[in-house]
Amino acid sequence: MTFKVTLRVFLLLLGLMPAILLAAEPGIPAIQITPGPNGSQNLTVTMQILLAMTALTFLPAFVMMMTSFTRIIIVFSILRQALGLQQAPSNQVMIGLALFLTFFIMSPVFDQINANAVQPYLSEKMDARTAIDEAGKPLHKFMIEQTRQADLAMFMHLAGKEKVDSPAMVPFNVLVPAFVTSELKTAFQIGFMIFIPFLVIDLVVASVLMAMGMMMLSPVIVSLPFKLMLFVLVDGWSMIMGTLAASYGM
Repeated sequence: MTFKVTLRVFLLLLGLMPAILLAAEPGIPAIQITPGPNGSQNLTVTMQILLAMTALTFLPAFVMMMTSFTRIIIVFSILRQALGLQQAPSNQVMIGLALFLTFFIMSPVFDQINANAVQPYLSEKMDARTAIDEAGKPLHKFMIEQTRQADLAMFMHLAGKEKVDSPAMVPFNVLVPAFVTSELKTAFQIGFMIFIPFLVIDLVVASVLMAMGMMMLSPVIVSLPFKLMLFVLVDGWSMIMGTLAASYGM
C-alpha cells in the first residue's frame, strides 16, 4: 500500500514539473553578449568561468611547451642516465623539482602577466580580450628571446611567412614549435656536457677491470659509487640548478 502511495506522489510531481519550471523565476543567463566600446563584446561571468575551466585542460601543454620545463626535465633525465641510476631520484621527485625550478625561472614573466593583465581584469579596468592580449606579451617576449633564429626562420618558411616587421609580430602558432625545437637542442647540449665526465669514469673502470681479467663483473656496478662520489664532491645539484637558471639569463 505504501508503495502505491509513493508511486502516485511521484507521478503527480512528474506531471507538475513543467508547470513548476515555467512558474520559477529565471536564473542567471548562461550566455549573454554585451556590446562594449569600440565595437568590442563582453561575455557574462558564467560564460567566462566556463571558458576559464575549459582553458585549464590545456595547462599541462602550456607548462611543457611554453615555459622552461622542457629543458629542465630533459637535463634531469640525462643526468640520471649518466649517473647510471634507474629510479633515484624517482620520476615524481624529478617532475616536482622541475616544476618548482620552472616557477622560479618564469617568475618575472608571471609577475608581468599578473600586473599587466590579471589585476586590471579583476578590477574591471580591462575586458577579457584585452587582458588575454596583454598576458601574451611577456610570454611572447620570453619565448622569442630563447628561440634560435635558424629554428624561427625554418618555421616561418613552413608557415609561408618569410618576413615580419619585428620579432613581436611573430604569431604564436609559429613561435611555439620554434621555441620547443630550440629548447630541445639546448637541453641536449647541456646533457652532452654533463655526460662526458661520467663517461670517462665508465671507460676507466672498464679498462681496469679488463686489465685485471674480471670480465664477468659489470663495470656499471663498480663505476656507480665513483660517479656518485664525484657528483657529491663537486656539489652537482647546485651546479645543475645554477647552470639551468643561468641559461635563461637569471
